[in-house]
Amino acid sequence: MADLSTAELVSSQEDIPPRGLVKSVFVWLMIVYCMIFAMVMVGGITRLTGSGLSMVEWHPLMGAVPPSGAEQWNNVFQKYQKSPQYKKVNHWMTIDDFKRIFFWEYFHRLLGRLIGVVFFLPWLYFVIRKRIRGKLLIHTLYLFFLGGAQGLLGWYMVKSGLVDQPAVSHYRLAAHLMLAFFVAVAILWVVFNQRHALPTAPPAHKRLRLFLLLFTGLLVLQIVYGAFMAGTRAGYLYSTFPTMNGEWIPTAFFGMKPAWRNFLENPTGIHFLHRLLGWLLIPLGLAIWAFGRKDSFSHRRRSTMLIGTFTLVQFLLGALTVIFHMPIWLATIHQGGALLLLSVAAYGLHSSRKIPALSA
Repeated sequence: MADLSTAELVSSQEDIPPRGLVKSVFVWLMIVYCMIFAMVMVGGITRLTGSGLSMVEWHPLMGAVPPSGAEQWNNVFQKYQKSPQYKKVNHWMTIDDFKRIFFWEYFHRLLGRLIGVVFFLPWLYFVIRKRIRGKLLIHTLYLFFLGGAQGLLGWYMVKSGLVDQPAVSHYRLAAHLMLAFFVAVAILWVVFNQRHALPTAPPAHKRLRLFLLLFTGLLVLQIVYGAFMAGTRAGYLYSTFPTMNGEWIPTAFFGMKPAWRNFLENPTGIHFLHRLLGWLLIPLGLAIWAFGRKDSFSHRRRSTMLIGTFTLVQFLLGALTVIFHMPIWLATIHQGGALLLLSVAAYGLHSSRKIPALSA
């Protein structure tokens, strides 16, 4: 690995705030990351309780205050009664039943708005005080616009379930979930850059970096299929493990024409591929752990240990989720575990860059 010249090193440090100011930016960004993690968990509960289509209207400045009083609740309930979900699925609901599902969607949207406030106001303060500048200013502004896009994409997803079918498009659901994950990991990447800025660590082994790239790519695909599982309710089809009702490759996997639909729209195929990707990630995660456990760079060593451990835990959570037939609490933890695993994978990739981060 070539050393940086003095001029390049000085230039690279121009965009780094003074060391005493890094902590305040770090704490702010980590708070936002934790709020996004909470948002992912609440989103999982919202989906699993069938609450996502309970609010049939959306506006950036509306819905911040919940309905109060019988007249407002009746008005909201009457709007919901015109939706496909009520007509085809929840026609038995009373207004009290409706209030229970309305709570989770309302809380989910309110938390999204709160994340925007918690991000923007401190960001504006840091910019005015010049604690954020240069590349960090550009990166954080990019994060802000991504967060806004996430809100719009959430409504685009919900809208797909308000027309004819009482369910959202699993493609839109996957896009919504992946953007949330991407924003969270992008925040962490900025944090890693700010906390460990100088390129003094030894280079990563090429094979370790290859494994990390392959692992992260498969993990992203696995998370997409997890969203497909949720959107098609494929997780409820098979409650046995490791086989799927006695079959390693279920016969129903080949049930759709044309063949590509079995990979993207057949609930059985989606379930099978989600399991298959989980099996593939296990040896990769353990290989990363084995390669990195004796690494001299502390961040790389720590990240590979976390990847190996979280991979095993996440696999176990997935198995238990299907065995116990998708209990809400367990499925929600499994979804949160996916974000944590992707986060530690990003940590591993950052620590294995060609110009790695500074050792703690």
